[in-house]
Formats: sequence, C-alpha cells, structure tokens
Amino acid sequence: MIGKPKNSLPPSPMANRESDKLRRHSVADQPSLVSDPTDRAEAEARNGLKQFDLGLEIVEDALAKGSAFRWRPSMIQALHREALMGISEFAGNWRPAGVGIEGSAHQPVGAHLVPEFIEELCDYLNEHHDDTTPIHRAAYAMWRLNWIHPFSDGNGRTSRIFSYVVLCVGLGFALRGSTTIPDQIVANRQPYFEALEQADATCKRGLIDVSAMEALLKRLLAVQLTGVFDKAIGARSLD
Repeated sequence: MIGKPKNSLPPSPMANRESDKLRRHSVADQPSLVSDPTDRAEAEARNGLKQFDLGLEIVEDALAKGSAFRWRPSMIQALHREALMGISEFAGNWRPAGVGIEGSAHQPVGAHLVPEFIEELCDYLNEHHDDTTPIHRAAYAMWRLNWIHPFSDGNGRTSRIFSYVVLCVGLGFALRGSTTIPDQIVANRQPYFEALEQADATCKRGLIDVSAMEALLKRLLAVQLTGVFDKAIGARSLD
C-alpha cells in the first residue's frame, strides 16, 4: 500500500463465455459512428493494432528521453483515440457526462472531475518512479484508469494498453511475445475484474492496495515470457 487516494465525489473473439457473463462494461449515452455489429468488430480489431503500435511508440519515446520523460494525460487520450477512431465521436476526448459500470458497484467520478484525477494518476506514476516496482506502477495504472473511467467507452482496452506501456517503460524495453498481457486478459477477464473490485473496495477505506492486480500481472508476465523462451528453443505447445 502506498499513500492515500483522493476520495471519489458525487466482444472480442478471444473472450471466453464465462468472462462475458460477468464482464464489467461502461454504460453511457454516446453517439456511435458504426451501427453494424460486424463492421464495429472489424473496426475495433483494426484500431486495436494501431493502438498497440502507438503504445510501442510511446515506449520508444520514453526510453529515448530517459529521466526527462514524464507521463501526461495527452498520452492516455492519444491511446484512446486510436482505439475509438471512426467508431465514436468522443474518440480521444474525456467523457462529457456521467457513466456507470455494469457488473460493478463502483461509481466513477463526475465528468467535471476527470481531468483532475487523470493529472493525479500521471503525477503518481511520475513521483513514484524510483520507490516502486514497474509491476506496481503498471497495476496502479490499470486500476486507477478504470476507477476514474474517463471515457464514455473504451476504458478497459485503453487501461490495458496504458498499463502495458507503463510496465515496458519501467523495465526499460518493449516486452516481446505473441501472447501479450493485454491479450491474456481479454481471453480470461474474470481475474482482471476481481483484481479491479479488490482495489475499488480498498480505495473506499481510504487506502491504495493493488496487490491483487500486481499478482495477476506477475502471472501474465510469466506466461508471456515463457512463450518467448519456448519460441527461442523451438518448444511446441501442449495445447
């Protein structure tokens, strides 16, 4: 646990069926630019690749700048813009109104408070670079961005890639492997949802505790790196 947070004021084809039954997702009125489900799925898949590429560009920029690099709200907005471009009129913009999270008791902050809390998130990552681990910062970023829920849609996918970028920057290199941490979460969302709920519950008591998310990211990182090792030695999957 580190510090105290501010108090809150007033389907992918990879997803398994059990996770979909219990998945958390945003509930907000928003104009959609794509009405056909198939067209939307295809657009989301294309945008997902672009979002991942942008994430790697941010990693490269951070490593090039070294100690001069700082996390900024505009980076989060840029990642969201890639995910929702051509799908939502709010791509890259903070939500203009309140939002609910179906499948969760957590109520995100009011829309007028989003910029302030996003700034606080970036400050936390910048200020705790030397006294926390990359896994902790990635876990914190994953939870806190979901907790703020700054967008009308696309909060989950943006938090997952942002967390991955935070982890890569903390490690000092871009993580390789075909089964990335974000992909693993999409394939089995329930542990991810449970980790978010655990952190939400602790936050209500005035503390930051993302230990469940840290444990999850450690397991997923091990799987990703094992995949790289297996490929290097030519091992075949037993699946």
